[in-house]
Amino acid sequence: MSGPLRPGPSSWRRAATVVLAAGWTLPVVAAPPRPPPAPPPALADWRARVRRDPQHFLRLCAHLDCTPDIWALHDWSAWLTPFMQRRGRRFETTFFLCCLCEPPPVFPDLVEVVDCQWSSPSEATESFISKEIWLAPPQFYEIRRLEQFASLSDLHKFCLDRELEGVERWLPITLLTADGTIQLLPGDEMYLEDSNYLENLMSTEKKNAEIMKEGKKFHRIVMYNRHDYNIHVTVQSKYKHVYPKNYVVSKSRL
Repeated sequence: MSGPLRPGPSSWRRAATVVLAAGWTLPVVAAPPRPPPAPPPALADWRARVRRDPQHFLRLCAHLDCTPDIWALHDWSAWLTPFMQRRGRRFETTFFLCCLCEPPPVFPDLVEVVDCQWSSPSEATESFISKEIWLAPPQFYEIRRLEQFASLSDLHKFCLDRELEGVERWLPITLLTADGTIQLLPGDEMYLEDSNYLENLMSTEKKNAEIMKEGKKFHRIVMYNRHDYNIHVTVQSKYKHVYPKNYVVSKSRL
């Protein structure tokens, strides 16, 4: 899927989603500035109301006398679930980034969010490899992308510098191999912008290692099992974004 997605007027919906699922609000715009308010006593009731009618979110803001700082949200990336099987559930997932000085209190709704954990990119990677947590391929890719930044201030500046570029929506193409799966991303030499792969898989009798020896222009996630992902990137990033560095898990760590 080519072409960037420009920032649009959906920020209120994003803020409502954060409040509903995680139970915390973005830094509050108020005069004078003040920290995020505590969740209202009837948070579960407010969640139910907003799910029934999004207009209730505005009423919630009026009730709390605050406005979520939707301008603190930065568009980061957008992914479409690749085809895996007929009638399988597929999503359009957008990742947003918000830089905070301190982690806010979180009150999960136990439906969309059942727990919360604050981790650095390296800590999240280690937890994934050690099977303490599981990350879907887009989450793992984005965690590794964040690893490119030495500090939160560097990341925040990067977001501000490219905020008018929008994000590119990616639809991975799934290649089934003899010993795993490869998700091909836009720019990879094997990636085909063909509508046939919206509802079909690619397959080969070759192993992952054989496929990797045959090419040079890579933008792919090579998967051997649920906790063994490798990332290979040799293409240039687009829209002033940054791609993760190559990442290969040592077999001795698995």
